Amino acid sequence: MQVFDQAPEGIQKAPHEPRMLAAGYQVALREVDFSDVHDKDSLMLAMLRGLALTDNFGRNWDALYDVLTDPDARPDRLGLLLCDFKNFRHRHPHLSGDLERVMLDAQRDVTTQGRQLWLLSEELDSDPNSW
Repeated sequence: MQVFDQAPEGIQKAPHEPRMLAAGYQVALREVDFSDVHDKDSLMLAMLRGLALTDNFGRNWDALYDVLTDPDARPDRLGLLLCDFKNFRHRHPHLSGDLERVMLDAQRDVTTQGRQLWLLSEELDSDPNSW
């Protein structure tokens, strides 16, 4: 069973070939690279780039939540491919905790709107037993 066969539930391990799989399931997939994130500013910049936001993005937790839950700005079926997320969580546990709360709140709230938001962790050195 593939990840897109089921309703999104938390942060899940990205499937093999997530880009091709998402295209087949008509899920818009956006990549957010956490490999160069070292503080909140660089995190917000990574989100800005990954979500293709404009420079007027507020770069704070509320603005990120609003972007992820805005039905006019996001497709009904959206996947965030969180690249190098496990290492980011290890390097910055407090910052990643704040980010996870925002993403999980957004995931829950878009579900109530009849939409879907998958949060997929893709690791650079994928160990099948690491997640």
